[in-house]
Amino acid sequence: MPAIGAAIRELRRRRQLTTRQLAVRSGISHSTISLLERDRLSPSVDTLGAILEAMGATLSGFFSDVGAQLPHSPFYGADDLPEIGRDDGISYRMVGINHPNRRLLLLRETYRPGADTGEAFSHKAQEAGIVTRGVVEVSVGDQKKLLKAGDAYYFDSETPHRFRNPGSEPAELISAITPPTY
Repeated sequence: MPAIGAAIRELRRRRQLTTRQLAVRSGISHSTISLLERDRLSPSVDTLGAILEAMGATLSGFFSDVGAQLPHSPFYGADDLPEIGRDDGISYRMVGINHPNRRLLLLRETYRPGADTGEAFSHKAQEAGIVTRGVVEVSVGDQKKLLKAGDAYYFDSETPHRFRNPGSEPAELISAITPPTY
């Protein structure tokens, strides 16, 4: 199976978890996670399932990027958008998790007041989004802008970036990332 270790590592980094934090959450040893991320060990389905569950992901979603072919519909109800976010006030609801050959990550993101993605991070992709409710401060490189409902952004994700809700109300945005990072 190609790039399982790299995919686990990228998902862990997007969740801003250390390997030790992931070990505690998943019940899988730190050393096993380290070996898996370096592709020095192939995970069992149970081990991979425990690691993904600890990060709010599913086996089907994980393998959709490496070619899993699952039955799918072009339509998704609100209950069909799995939560792949973190437990610190940021929700990421994913559209099309089981779409075969998915080349786009489409998210409905919700940030509670004060929620922050933390230290600026980068990855190989492009991102765009539109704020649909509240306000979100978006930092890209040395630029920072407070966006309100109706405002949008588009940037190369290789530039370190950060999102935060400085408002007193929840903020929501619809975003797209290509190629998909989950």
